[in-house]
Amino acid sequence: MRIGLFTDAYVPSVNGVVTSVETLKKALEQKGHTVYIVTVGQDSKTYDYNEKERILRIPGIPLGIYDYRMSSIYPLKVINQIKSWDLEIIHSHTELSMGIFARLFAKQYNIPLVHTYHTMYKDYTWYVSRNIKYFDLGCKKAVEYFSKFYCDNTADAFIVPTVKTYHLFRDEYHYDKDIYIVPTGLDARRFYKENSDKLKVTRLRRYLGYKKKDFVMLFVGRLAQEKNVPFLFDVIEKSNNKNIKLLIVGYGPDEEKYKKEVKERGLEDRITFTGKVAWKDMPNYYHVANAFITASTTETQGLTVIEALAASLPVICIDDDAFKSAVVDNFNGRIFKDEKECIEIVEELSTNKLELENLTDKAEGSVKKYSLSSFADSVLEVYNVAIVKHNKKQALSTKLVEKLKNKWKEGKKDDNST
Repeated sequence: MRIGLFTDAYVPSVNGVVTSVETLKKALEQKGHTVYIVTVGQDSKTYDYNEKERILRIPGIPLGIYDYRMSSIYPLKVINQIKSWDLEIIHSHTELSMGIFARLFAKQYNIPLVHTYHTMYKDYTWYVSRNIKYFDLGCKKAVEYFSKFYCDNTADAFIVPTVKTYHLFRDEYHYDKDIYIVPTGLDARRFYKENSDKLKVTRLRRYLGYKKKDFVMLFVGRLAQEKNVPFLFDVIEKSNNKNIKLLIVGYGPDEEKYKKEVKERGLEDRITFTGKVAWKDMPNYYHVANAFITASTTETQGLTVIEALAASLPVICIDDDAFKSAVVDNFNGRIFKDEKECIEIVEELSTNKLELENLTDKAEGSVKKYSLSSFADSVLEVYNVAIVKHNKKQALSTKLVEKLKNKWKEGKKDDNST
């Protein structure tokens, strides 16, 4: 199958959508399919097509939100290039510029369209509303309308990565069409402990200043309001065990603010910021830690949680539906409801080696269901559904046109006879 993946963000940017799209490309190619990427480039003027990797980058301008860029919604210069690929299916991974382009191109050239909803936009409206209550309510309503319109009226099949997103559309948005739940897969092997470079991990742990007795918790993600990072600062500050440390890997708009806050709280010796880390080096940072922790309630799936489990790290996470498909309490991690419970769990795991080992032993095996092969198979099933639905719609449309033509001809005969 010849497949086109349309996304606003792709490597070298680093975020969950990029990881998902890159993983899907790899998974589908391993199954023998030909996959093309259409994305926004890092340049505002240059069109670039990497024929070997089949990646087309369209000029874009910065949106002012992280690495995201906006391009023309119908760049005429690349139409013939994409037409030459003879795509059998288009899969959009964004509701913004490249998502609109995917929709327009699919409609114009009669290609089945699948859409994946990656981002819980209702949790990000504060970027526009700046937490002004009534303005924020208006933004959330606009997001609901936009999300339903894009997924309801334009796609032949609609994918969400978790039950949490499924319930958003079913219960809050009252979306009544088919929704396919397909968790993003993972190339778990690169995170397996047996595949790690133990010397590099040891050097990295020493470089970060950790001692053998330290219990290191890792957080990986964007440093911004929606990730609830200050919650983790509170846990560190209020825990009695001073050997409990927090390693924060990531960057974002609140990075400097958080560093200042840590300094003001006197926690610089217990909380370490690494900033942006190269994708290829990420497994080493997972292996430096003893556990993974997150208090974010805005994830659609939480890919970093799955990466942590693949690296044999027990996960300590807030009680949120996004994590429940991966984390089972007291099996491969611990789930907390509030700050007090989180502190208790962290302190217990930092001293109870047997419990920590039991959770660690179960972690890696619990990510087998997220294999690349399973991911590709699930998405391909949705593609086939979309193709069948699209063809049925086309057949009905053709029948209707023929019916109207026949009525017109009959009417013309009647006119001639009179």
